[in-house]
Amino acid sequence: MDPQPTAGAVTDETPAPPDRPAAPGPEEARGAEGPAPVPEDPAPEPFPDRAAGPVREGPGPGNPEPVPVPATGPVPPPHGHPHPYAPTPVPATGPVPPPHGHPHAMPHGHPHPYAPAPPPRNRPLALRLLAPAGTLAGVAAAFAYVGAVDPNEPGHYPVCPLLRFTGLYCPGCGGLRSAHAFVHGDLPTALGANALAVAGYGLFAVLIAIWLVRAVRGIPMRVDLSPAWWWGIGAVLALFTLVRNLPFGSALVP
Repeated sequence: MDPQPTAGAVTDETPAPPDRPAAPGPEEARGAEGPAPVPEDPAPEPFPDRAAGPVREGPGPGNPEPVPVPATGPVPPPHGHPHPYAPTPVPATGPVPPPHGHPHAMPHGHPHPYAPAPPPRNRPLALRLLAPAGTLAGVAAAFAYVGAVDPNEPGHYPVCPLLRFTGLYCPGCGGLRSAHAFVHGDLPTALGANALAVAGYGLFAVLIAIWLVRAVRGIPMRVDLSPAWWWGIGAVLALFTLVRNLPFGSALVP
């Protein structure tokens, strides 16, 4: 028989520590946590042939990560463009043609595609002739009155203010006497009274004839003079006034 251990005696046997669970193997750990995540491929660069530009820091201390700046250069055109890297063509300068169906759109084959279209010829002939015929009737009535009432007799017409207060002849001085002689067919007297007025009579006759012809054809009458023409007309009037007030221009004095 083995002797019973007494109190306080030391024995060689020590109590075994409690059993610990064994560490799971790789297969067991993979089965418990599920399948391992597959790493995703990085997103492809939109333009791999373009080199990345300089890198600058983000705005403010809250974004310390560097922000890539795209490289400068032409932006690639959309898919299907005939020239992938060709610059976008710049439209030619000039007037833009009106859209199809616009009231000022030109018919096909018009010689001037950007010129305004003539108005439709749907107005009656009487209405088209009203303005030029009325102008011609008014001028003819004025000439008839001057032809009937002689301006050479004092008291029928007012005196030129410039001639009355300064003694100088204006460009219109002698115009009534010139018109009176012109109505009666005395062209030399009309030229001696006011040669510039006689030239104006001829110019008016040409313009009124063109206006009547265009009105019959349904084309509006427009007289667009550039500033150079107006300066030229003013220079002629000033020169005529200067010459007729000088001694050697006595032939132009009425």
